[in-house]
Amino acid sequence: MDLAAPTDDEFRLLSEVFGFHPLAVDDARSSLQYPKVEPYPGYLYIVLHGIDVSKGKTQFATRDVDFFLGRNYLVTIHDGDSRSIGHLRELCDQHERILGEGPVALLHRIVDTMVDNYRPALEQLETRLDKLETLAFTGHEQIVPQIIRLKRELGTLRRVIMPQRDVIGRLARREFAAISDEMAFRFRDVYDHMARYADEAMLFQDRVTGIHEINLATVSNRLNRVMKVLTVMSTIFLPLTVLTGMWGMNITIPHFPGGPEVQFWWLSGLMVAVIVAMLAVFRRLKWI
Repeated sequence: MDLAAPTDDEFRLLSEVFGFHPLAVDDARSSLQYPKVEPYPGYLYIVLHGIDVSKGKTQFATRDVDFFLGRNYLVTIHDGDSRSIGHLRELCDQHERILGEGPVALLHRIVDTMVDNYRPALEQLETRLDKLETLAFTGHEQIVPQIIRLKRELGTLRRVIMPQRDVIGRLARREFAAISDEMAFRFRDVYDHMARYADEAMLFQDRVTGIHEINLATVSNRLNRVMKVLTVMSTIFLPLTVLTGMWGMNITIPHFPGGPEVQFWWLSGLMVAVIVAMLAVFRRLKWI
């Protein structure tokens, strides 16, 4: 039985018809539960997360799916449409043998499809990381909000993938009597995929931290270049200020040929010579 955005009457089916524990039903009502598996007498309550395609390609988001796995039934609960469950429903209409394999095999097919859907989302995150790395070397001002947004999404990814990997790992280790050896082997393959995704999530987290550091270093270097230019300009004008302050421009300078009008040009030429000499020294020192 699949309940998509169930109503209160549909939730009562869980308690009155199936007899599920009230705590499990309350968790199923919640719109946000992190992945977990809890054994109850006669059934397992499992929470996993699938990719939320309604957010599009510009934002990573997940949506939790609740499973009640019994000996001869599987109940799924989710808010809105589930791409994985919808795909499996179409397969069941085409191949009757899928339902004949039992509820555990049905659970495995759903979980396997949900995990496979993580791959395109991770590739999109990697593409965004590549673009941010390119922008980081330019010191682009708009990159900081993008880095913060991506870092928040990667934090959500890690909070979902890590416990989800552990849940699938418990199913693969046959901690529960409902999981046979054959099904444990199948869940082990799904666990391998989740373990790889978890490693990639940690790598992405390190990469976005590195991108942030590169951007800060680029902005700092650009600021240093600006400060270097300003410092050179201030240093150049400092001796000119000293010269004009000592002799002024409206009095006769002793030991300089000519009168005040000629001496003005002598002093201007001296200033130009000082500027050229200082620029040559700065150039030789590779300050400019």
